[in-house]
Amino acid sequence: MNQRVDAVTPLSGYGLAGGDDRALVGYRQELVELLDRLTLGREGKLPSAIPGLSIHRLSAPRPPQYVVHDPVFSVIAQGAKRLSIGQEIYEYDPMHYLVSSVDLPVLADVSRASREAPYLGLRLDLDVELIGELIHDDNLPTVSATEPARGLYVNRLEAPLLETVLRLLRLLDSPQDIPVLAPMIKREIAYRLLRHGHGARLRQIALKDSQTRRIAAAIRLLRERYAEPLPVAVIAGNVHMSVSSLHHHFKAVTAMSPLQYQKQLRLQEARRLLLAGTLEVTAVAQRVGYESPSQFSREYRRCFGLPPQRDRQRWRP
Repeated sequence: MNQRVDAVTPLSGYGLAGGDDRALVGYRQELVELLDRLTLGREGKLPSAIPGLSIHRLSAPRPPQYVVHDPVFSVIAQGAKRLSIGQEIYEYDPMHYLVSSVDLPVLADVSRASREAPYLGLRLDLDVELIGELIHDDNLPTVSATEPARGLYVNRLEAPLLETVLRLLRLLDSPQDIPVLAPMIKREIAYRLLRHGHGARLRQIALKDSQTRRIAAAIRLLRERYAEPLPVAVIAGNVHMSVSSLHHHFKAVTAMSPLQYQKQLRLQEARRLLLAGTLEVTAVAQRVGYESPSQFSREYRRCFGLPPQRDRQRWRP
């Protein structure tokens, strides 16, 4: 089942009314102006002086790229983005934010950007330890336990959360305040994410005995040892789950089986090696864990649309 969010609409076209909505429009406009000024003359993903915060600017749509989404909170100020996990599609824009609560391989593309209206956005790494502290705070309202659900979701952006994001971004103009104020604002952002929308999914990643926490541990193991032959029984034993339970919950969170997840990691690393270096295709295949070069070429083509050598020639003329 595809999950879709409406395409981006100009700020002036939202047709919002009421005090909170008028504030939201003002906050969005300030976010565009801040990010435009902070990224002017630069392109791509740009680190900031605030640990874990990156800002983004693209002046043209970007073709789909496979990336591994670490646990992250992402907001778009201008433009639109589309992510695919398996057969599911997630689209978000300035009306929405995205949360990835576990490490997920996704196909991502910026679907709306131009020189006149560049794609502008920000990403904040999620601190699982901080989320764990918050969910054990007696003042945080409790929610009923849920079955593991997809580790990535899109929610409508509301004024209190966006105002908190703006306060964090404004600190880039007063770097002397960052060490003291940034941790406090990050905590407030995490609190608001936990309190609204699909916050119950985010809680699961920090609960010590939750199935989602075990799946996150399985994902870490796969990322660390993606090039090794790693039987599912070994993964299940490492995270104290049965093989059948691992399969069920892993697919619920990632939309993939553990072996499909491992294959995505291998192919993404293979493409990085091909485009960044001079290794022969056979050597790349071996480095990422393939014993059969022909199997590697078949799976690479299925994933990226071209055989390895032709894909390298396309991107490195």
